[in-house]
Amino acid sequence: MTRVKVGQSNLLTVIKESSLGYFFDGGEDGNILMPNRHKPDHELAVGDNVDVFVFHDSEERLTATVKFPVAQIGEIVFLKVIDKSRFGAYLEWGLSKDLFVPESEQYDPMELGASYFVRILLDNHGRIMGSSYFSEDIEEYNKETFSLKQEVMALIIRDTEMGWKAIINNTHWGIIFHNETFKKINIGQVVKAYVKNIREDDKIDLSLVPIGFNPDHISDLGKQILDKIDFNKGFLPITDKSSPEEIHQAFEVSKKSFKQAVGFLYRERMIIIQKDGLRRS
Repeated sequence: MTRVKVGQSNLLTVIKESSLGYFFDGGEDGNILMPNRHKPDHELAVGDNVDVFVFHDSEERLTATVKFPVAQIGEIVFLKVIDKSRFGAYLEWGLSKDLFVPESEQYDPMELGASYFVRILLDNHGRIMGSSYFSEDIEEYNKETFSLKQEVMALIIRDTEMGWKAIINNTHWGIIFHNETFKKINIGQVVKAYVKNIREDDKIDLSLVPIGFNPDHISDLGKQILDKIDFNKGFLPITDKSSPEEIHQAFEVSKKSFKQAVGFLYRERMIIIQKDGLRRS
């Protein structure tokens, strides 16, 4: 029998339904309850295999939920402190139970309302916690982990004189140079990036566009569209089917020019065209 992975995604089988919720087969960990408040919108049946997140509730019982937090074990994320106690800080991360960061795991004392980078870990008792001591674990050099043109996810850590320092796939440092940043970037943001260069010293340079694509080819209108999508948190409720008046009000251009710019961005896989608007890819 296997054990569940606390703080991670688990594919578990429904074995019973009760007035409390659904019970799942947790192997060596016994039956695990998914309380009613953590149930999906649709009904489950005995025998269903469900992708769930497992954590300890306030009474230290293993609990399953289909409402995943913003990060799982091993991942680094930028979170806001929403409560404090004499033992540590509590950060909002998308679960009903906030992420606890003990004082001993705070690189700098955490202040209420401020946001910090933390890595999601398990403590010595197997409970989920956060820690801001992770920088020494991030590799500075490539060591054949990544290849040129590889698509990665980059967590923006800080703005330096040269460019944006980022953590690649939770494991390595990289940089996006300022002169190659053609869209708005914020600290704590996760962006899709590409390995542009692995230097002689094995440090990694990143690009925000697929290698071989020249961002100079994006028209001024294309940049305006991308900026407006980013400003609206990744979605813009305007498409090439919108009225000429609506398009002109937003961008002061003709519908034909707008359609050409949208088509270009779509072909370069920089946006997704949906029925109700444009979304960042």
